[in-house]
Amino acid sequence: MKPILIFIFIAFIMTSCMNNPPEQLATNENTRDTADLTNDFYDNEPVHELVIGEIMVNGEVRNPGKVELGSLPLRSVIVKETLLSGDTNRFVGAYRYDGYSLYDILDRFIPDKANKEEFPPIIDLYVEISNQAGEKALFSWGEIYYPVYRHQIILATRVMEIVPSKTKDHWPVPSASRIVAAPDLITERNISDPSTITVKSLSRSFTVDRDKNYSGAVSFYSNDSLLLSFSSLPADWHPVTYPTIFYGRGRGIHSVTPFAGIMLKDILHTFIPVDRTALRSGLVIIKGIDGYRSAFTLSEIMNRNDQSEAILVDVGEGKEGGRFRLFTSADFFSDRAVFALETILIDIRGPVPVDSR
Repeated sequence: MKPILIFIFIAFIMTSCMNNPPEQLATNENTRDTADLTNDFYDNEPVHELVIGEIMVNGEVRNPGKVELGSLPLRSVIVKETLLSGDTNRFVGAYRYDGYSLYDILDRFIPDKANKEEFPPIIDLYVEISNQAGEKALFSWGEIYYPVYRHQIILATRVMEIVPSKTKDHWPVPSASRIVAAPDLITERNISDPSTITVKSLSRSFTVDRDKNYSGAVSFYSNDSLLLSFSSLPADWHPVTYPTIFYGRGRGIHSVTPFAGIMLKDILHTFIPVDRTALRSGLVIIKGIDGYRSAFTLSEIMNRNDQSEAILVDVGEGKEGGRFRLFTSADFFSDRAVFALETILIDIRGPVPVDSR
């Protein structure tokens, strides 16, 4: 009798699993709530699968190879996709995207920096994501691995429209997988059907001298042309104050003192046009007088939808670590907050070797 009962029990479990796939049992993300029985706004429409091809990781990593998604956790982001259109913006649609974060995808691809002898820290790394159509989008290593809110840049493999409850407007549904950057205001970096992820470090060379700890001025360059230089914050820019817990990856807590300064994007907006090329391939190099440097994308500085801005801070004349420093409010760690800031280089073409500055 007991063997028969055991057999019936096993058969019941197997039938239940077949009718309710493990992913549904674990996440319930494929269940469509057409009657608004829950408080979730993002489960009311059908989920569409996106076609995904082979993706390779190469560049400055120890173990280049094919991306394997099978063991990675599924992440979800919500976005209001909007593209540039002449002098204005064109709304495309609101979506929930499910997929795999760049954080998880790159987790086991260990960096092997080309410039590691000159500059071992990883904060000057970035990735270039491209597809067979020739489109490319840059993401800094910092915006992937350092943000307070992780897993916000994903490789989307499923999509759901977020349909307004009154107008019932529907949006075009993509068919191919895509890179989705949830923190972006204008979603020009959301390129379709990515096939290659290339890890790179800044190819510009800078002399490292830890004995230098003060720079009295900061200079801005775009594609190697001097745009602006000043030794005190201009009075006609609006100052902001950001409370913070300033915490480093290596040394832990530094301070709990607020940072006051001006938004870096406000300065850049005076001489950098925000177009598709800038948002997709613009790179910003922040360098201190001692040679310490960090990489940012132009998009993460000038194109945020979360108000987590980069702040240029004036710490005062003659003070060690001054006069200027950067505070990156989107980052959990303080590592990209360059002090004794001397040079800000904006490269819309992408990084190219130039003489040390």
